[in-house]
Amino acid sequence: MHVVVLGGTGYVGAAVSAALAEAGHQVTVATRSGSAPGFASRSADLARPETLAGLADGADAVIHAATPGGDWTAELAAVQALLAQRPGRFVYTSGVWILGPTDGADESTPTSPIPLSAGRPAVEEAVRAAGGVVVRPGIVHGHGGGIPAMLVEWARTDGTGRYVGSADTTWPMVHVDDLGDLYLRALEAPAGAVLHGVAEPAVPVAEIAAAASRAAGGPSTATSWPLDAAAAELGEGFAQALATSQRVRSTRSAELGWRPAAPGILADLAG
Repeated sequence: MHVVVLGGTGYVGAAVSAALAEAGHQVTVATRSGSAPGFASRSADLARPETLAGLADGADAVIHAATPGGDWTAELAAVQALLAQRPGRFVYTSGVWILGPTDGADESTPTSPIPLSAGRPAVEEAVRAAGGVVVRPGIVHGHGGGIPAMLVEWARTDGTGRYVGSADTTWPMVHVDDLGDLYLRALEAPAGAVLHGVAEPAVPVAEIAAAASRAAGGPSTATSWPLDAAAAELGEGFAQALATSQRVRSTRSAELGWRPAAPGILADLAG
């Protein structure tokens, strides 16, 4: 297949592009700069829908793996512009924060987004109504990237681990390499499917922060960062997201044969 990956040089997008190429697909990467070393590339900017014109020409599938800019009206307009090109398969990258706090959710659970993800349900609905597929990754880690890498930097600064909010908070986690494999399966998933990209349903954030401290050369300890103090530095929306406790399963992804094989978050941080 010829697959266009929007945002294909980003953290998730690069893993998706690599997985597609390894599986023998022809990959074109679309970025704002129009540059993607090792891949055919073209320029595209989500904030300027006119730059998306013709993106799906000659392609069998389009994968949207770009990070939203925070303007959900613009995000929806960009997705609608892509869907109007009627790609053979359209895959949209969402996220599990659309579920809100949950102690047990799978792909059939109704959405209840935290404020940071408030606009995602409308985008997901548009994608699914057009026969596209939605992938909702958990918190992504691997290769020194993602939110866990930020916790390592906090630990280097503080001399100990730090997490936002309660020690009872749990995060659903996925290694970026396993996520790349899930996108291969998304290309063959039923029209309108939602697939969760979660390998570990609920890892205690205090344990992740302690592991981040060890990775930074510090002790196996972690302390809570009060939500209001974190919000003052990180912004209220992101701080609340980090304090959101979730337990999430990937039921439908498993039914498609997805079997995560990369190290879990604690082993990953241990090196």
